[in-house]
Amino acid sequence: MRTGAAAAVAAAAVIAAASPVYAHGFGVRYDLPVPLSYFLAGAGAAVALSFVVVGVYVRGGGGGRDYPTYDLGSATWFRLSMGSGAPVWLAKTASVFLFGLVVATCLVGSHKPLDNFSPTFVWVIWWVGAGFFAAVIGNAWHVVNPWKIVFEATERLLTGGRGFTPLWRYPRAWSAWPAVGLFGVFAWIENVYGGAAVPRDLGTIILIFSVVQWMGMYFFGKDDWLRSADPFSVLFGVFARFSPTEVRVTSQGVCRRCDGCGEDGCVDCYSCFDAADPAQRTIALRPFGAGLARPGPVSASMMVFVIFALATVTFDGLKETPFWNRVHIEAGAIGGTAVDTIGLFAAPLCFLGLYLAFSWAMRAMSGTDLGVLRVARVFVLSLVPIALAYHFGHYLALLLIQGQAVIFLASDPFGRGWDLFGTAGRGIDIGVINAEAAWFFSVAVIVVGHVAAVVIAHTAALREIPGHQAALRSQYPMLVLMMIYTVVSLWIISQPIVE
Repeated sequence: MRTGAAAAVAAAAVIAAASPVYAHGFGVRYDLPVPLSYFLAGAGAAVALSFVVVGVYVRGGGGGRDYPTYDLGSATWFRLSMGSGAPVWLAKTASVFLFGLVVATCLVGSHKPLDNFSPTFVWVIWWVGAGFFAAVIGNAWHVVNPWKIVFEATERLLTGGRGFTPLWRYPRAWSAWPAVGLFGVFAWIENVYGGAAVPRDLGTIILIFSVVQWMGMYFFGKDDWLRSADPFSVLFGVFARFSPTEVRVTSQGVCRRCDGCGEDGCVDCYSCFDAADPAQRTIALRPFGAGLARPGPVSASMMVFVIFALATVTFDGLKETPFWNRVHIEAGAIGGTAVDTIGLFAAPLCFLGLYLAFSWAMRAMSGTDLGVLRVARVFVLSLVPIALAYHFGHYLALLLIQGQAVIFLASDPFGRGWDLFGTAGRGIDIGVINAEAAWFFSVAVIVVGHVAAVVIAHTAALREIPGHQAALRSQYPMLVLMMIYTVVSLWIISQPIVE
């Protein structure tokens, strides 16, 4: 297999520049035990079978909070470990320290990406790892967001704890559109911009984003800005709705002052959780995916945000295929950056158009009076497990292999020849995962993600569409869409491995 960065190379090649590379490759071709078409057909059949099982056996009303929970506050070990606040304080301190280290190493460290701590930490450990953590554990980003921590500390220092008064009220009409726009900029930097792994350029980007974040929180209020405009708070918050933990507030008085609470009460509303007294809030365990099945449609902007997130990570995988390499060759004089930019922003538009078309088909087959946009907003969160599955399948090898570079870079973060922790001489163990294991993991996680999407979509249909048969009919187009994406996503992930 052709590859621009073998598994032993750390993050700079991962972020890749304007020319096509196969950043998550293993350096060897892997021959599948059966033809690829068998895997694709089997995965699609598994998703279809899950639909049959769910349609026959799941007939409840789809109540959003009708799922079992366990209050962690009732566990002695949790009260003892979290009651002092020391773990949260340590996590926040570590986050701010790492943020400062990243900025410092970008600005005054080695200009070589492979010798600098920041590119590997930002693009592998943070970007990939934070998404994994949010989905598997919970929304730690709410606690360790360094921009939020620094802003709150400045607020306390300058106002004596009263907090800044926002200069303007965050416009309701903006909804999450600022997050969509900022995420689009981030996606372009990650997937297209050739300087994303260059420390000085990366440092400049971080400083510009920091100014945007702090100005936004100051002018519009911290809670409103983080809930609607910060792309990472929005993204990790969406991912965390799949996770097995949730935050709840039991006081309705707190929620009456908040625009972010859903129809089913104050669940996973982090601004209310921060504002409530300790006796009025709790952290609970729940089944995976339950947070995505809660009642109520999301806003149109959040629908677009979810589609954008799914499309851009898919495009990131598509860039590593021989197909996209041929697109670059045929484009010729247009240039690789222009081709990638067009592809990056065409992908979400195509995804959105396809999803709206299938939403129209769902509406038509169910006979519901709901409008097409309402249907699209109701069911879009069922796509989140699909986005997560692709995120896991696409980035696992990157995190496990290239992520090891942070161990030796931590000993010499500035590239000055230091050995602070005695790890500077360590290398990368490329045997931690091989192409075969990565392939079967990808197949498993993508099938499981699509099955979870089927269950969540069916739950939403039972809640929103009267009559079991009508709800079931509404899911026929959704099933087709999910089967198509199952096949496409597996095909994309297979190409750097089998070609």
